Amino acid sequence: MSEHRVVVKVGSNTLTDTDGHIDRQFVLSLMEQVARLRDEGRSVVLVTSGAIAAGLEALGMAGRPGDMPSLQAAAAIGQVRLLETYAECTSAFGIRVGQVLLTRYDVGQRQQYLHASQTLERLLELGVLPVVNENDTTAVEEIRLGDNDYLAALVGMMVHAELVVFLTDIEGLFDADPRAVADAHLLGHVQELTEEVIAVAGGTGSEVGSGGMATKVEAARVLMDAGIPLVVCDGRRPDVVIDAVAGKPVGTLFAGGRAALKGRKLWLAYAGHPAGSVTIDDGAKDALCLRGGSLLPAGVIDVTGSFVVGDPVAVCDTRGTVVARGLAGISAEDLRKVKGMKTAEIVSALPGWDGTEVIHRDHLVIL
Repeated sequence: MSEHRVVVKVGSNTLTDTDGHIDRQFVLSLMEQVARLRDEGRSVVLVTSGAIAAGLEALGMAGRPGDMPSLQAAAAIGQVRLLETYAECTSAFGIRVGQVLLTRYDVGQRQQYLHASQTLERLLELGVLPVVNENDTTAVEEIRLGDNDYLAALVGMMVHAELVVFLTDIEGLFDADPRAVADAHLLGHVQELTEEVIAVAGGTGSEVGSGGMATKVEAARVLMDAGIPLVVCDGRRPDVVIDAVAGKPVGTLFAGGRAALKGRKLWLAYAGHPAGSVTIDDGAKDALCLRGGSLLPAGVIDVTGSFVVGDPVAVCDTRGTVVARGLAGISAEDLRKVKGMKTAEIVSALPGWDGTEVIHRDHLVIL
């Protein structure tokens, strides 16, 4: 790549103090590290949580509301305050900031994803620090990315980062829950996401934020498939971002991926938002997963959603497991008419059918 790029993600718990307020001194120290990286010739993208927390502070609300409109209103107020804080703290270093707000729709549609990628590229070319967050003011549950861990992984893909760093309120991934097990050991380097690694990641443990170690491991899966290392570390350790970029042992390094997926297939596997799904029989599953074949109507048992040609579609086996994703070569409406049919039978049910596969193998990613 022409220049070194680092994506830094900061979580709500790291960004806020014990009262749940945005910690300006922490932000200032983080921006000082960003300035040093830029002085070394690196470009930085910041993925930040904290909009809702900042909004709750501005509104004087002690607890997190349970209804979506109140959360979205808090995000609308807090996003302004959050960006102002970053802008003020970067101004001392001569750094300009630009806001990029994304939803699953923005990254789930291929053209929108490319537009977002181009925007980030241009901001970096202009020497601007992109500050990225999920657009919580419009993202209802159906289109939410869910947490900024996953968003940061997608941003890492978009800008072809050399490294992604997650600043958290714990030191990294341990072999047991350090809050419950006194002699839990930090895992310094994870080269493969085994069942044991996934099991020790546990679930969501944060009250302010929406991500836990489980979401960080899922983000690691995306990045390892893209061949991008991820460091999960204690965000309040002095110079932790500088040390992580320098390759010093801080937190947990997830690295071992060989860039197994690239370009459109990487997007399809992890960013493309399925417009529907198809359930396939075991014979079709073997043809896709073991023999590299395309998906034909004969292997389809069921169809859900209302996808059209070119839409991302999830492919499930009879147990409901998503085994692949692909771009539809036929609409859901037409596929319902011909599912389970042999090729010779289809023309009578669908006049004018041109022999197009349900999903061609060139537009298919096995998961």
